[in-house]
Amino acid sequence: MSSERPEHSGEAWQYPEAHWRKLVDRVRAGKALRPAEWPGGARCAVALSFDSDHETSDLREGGKSIGRLAWGQMGARVGVPRILKLLDKYQVKASFYVPAVTALIHPDEQRRIVAEGHEIGIHGWIHELNSVLPYEAERDLLLRSADVLEKVTGVRAVGMRTPSWDFSWNTLALEAELGLLYDSSLMSDEDCYELLLDGKPCGVIELPVEWVRDDAVYFSMNRFSALRPYTPPADVLDIFRREFEAAYEDGGLFQLTMHPHIISYRSRIWLLEELIRLAQSRPGVWFATHAEVARWAKEHAV
Repeated sequence: MSSERPEHSGEAWQYPEAHWRKLVDRVRAGKALRPAEWPGGARCAVALSFDSDHETSDLREGGKSIGRLAWGQMGARVGVPRILKLLDKYQVKASFYVPAVTALIHPDEQRRIVAEGHEIGIHGWIHELNSVLPYEAERDLLLRSADVLEKVTGVRAVGMRTPSWDFSWNTLALEAELGLLYDSSLMSDEDCYELLLDGKPCGVIELPVEWVRDDAVYFSMNRFSALRPYTPPADVLDIFRREFEAAYEDGGLFQLTMHPHIISYRSRIWLLEELIRLAQSRPGVWFATHAEVARWAKEHAV
């Protein structure tokens, strides 16, 4: 049973210390899991990931826009095949986080991803926001999502990325109950770390994300909500390149989050190719799935 979230009716500045400490301490970063070296003596790990939201980006809002549903279908029709072709060209393995509804709409896509050696991870049921769900509903959706992905692909997922990186009071406890190896939704570090639940290690480790390493914040558009950010792809490449080069210099992890319906356009996909070419031009770079990185970090942390 879940530990209940503390409630307080006053303003934040009126919180007693016991209240805000319980909020802060529910999910925290514990021991850093930086390995002394990566497999084969590699200096740096590169973990590429793709959130295959597809139609669920709009379905979770009620599915009212045929245009946005079509945009999601583009992620499956054009985006994933183009990404898989590029990954195959450079023999790079990546992780794909897939809502259960996406897997049910596009089962052959998920089977192809697994058949080509990539990882499938849990990404919610219909890209719902966990923070607005009651405990029972979040638990039911998580368990059903894991089962659907396994039924479609034949492989049991060992990792999860919450939709929109939205993490509820109960999410980590549910991940631990499910026996997941890792989560990839939080931002307490740049390298892997153990996750503490109410101050104690829970067995789940974090492979952290960051908005600065996410294509959506630079390219997303929704004319109905007046969302029109746009950064030139060359500028995004420069940001991602600097993140990689700093991780390489530091001997750490370079993690990147992308979306098939965003990154795969002809005017953008080249920046992913340039990043791969840059990383492969450096000695001692290990490309791996998030599961492989998490497992290595957990077993070889100094």
